[in-house]
Amino acid sequence: MTKDHISVNRGVWNADARNWIASGERLWASDPRWGIWGLPESELGLFPDSLDGLDAVELGCGTGYVSSWMEQRGARVTALDLSSEQLSTARRLAKRYSAQITFLEANAEATGLPDAAFDFAISEYGAAIWCQPEIWLREAWRLLRPGGRLVFLGNHPLSIICTPLNGAPCELLLHRPYRGLGRADWTDVEIDPSGVTFNLTIADWFALFRKIGFAVVDYKELYAPENVTGVQDFVPGEWAKDYPNEQVWWLTKTV
Repeated sequence: MTKDHISVNRGVWNADARNWIASGERLWASDPRWGIWGLPESELGLFPDSLDGLDAVELGCGTGYVSSWMEQRGARVTALDLSSEQLSTARRLAKRYSAQITFLEANAEATGLPDAAFDFAISEYGAAIWCQPEIWLREAWRLLRPGGRLVFLGNHPLSIICTPLNGAPCELLLHRPYRGLGRADWTDVEIDPSGVTFNLTIADWFALFRKIGFAVVDYKELYAPENVTGVQDFVPGEWAKDYPNEQVWWLTKTV
């Protein structure tokens, strides 16, 4: 029987939230840095040139640091997450920094927010990997105004198919078929079990964007910096210097 990914992932993140407090506090106090390697915004440019006066929404905000960066840049920010425990950290930090952010406990696949309410939407390892692509992307499309922009960062599909079935760090072997890539259930793996994630082949991402009504503005595959050593979030640095472990999509609502 297929597990309900929403309830599974909510439970995973409520239980694990305490392990993300320290990183949340560090990132609230830092300039924007992205992904597991902390690549700088000056290098990647996930944000528009100006966020001043824009209505922005973060889909799967965790501890809320991305939303804090947008609020500091003048956006009116709404941030949602399905984990009440993660939101507890986010709200505490917003109070500490006097950040005016609206936090909502909600599922990014069905936010309950009004149509065409936002100019910009973003997800870093939130909806981008924990929600069903066809559902959360349609919801993001609904939330955006015509011409609105969506940016999301998550696992590169190559890192998924190179991860052993027991959950060990990815390696130079293919462990899953690339064709038909979709749902990955990590709840019962031997090493560090977690929740249910989603990814697609590059061609399937493009096909889905066209189907929904998004135009691709840019796309980047992300690698580990040359000075990285060891393993971060089950990705060996040496592996990720040669193979992309993350990807970023920049999209615009066209219809």
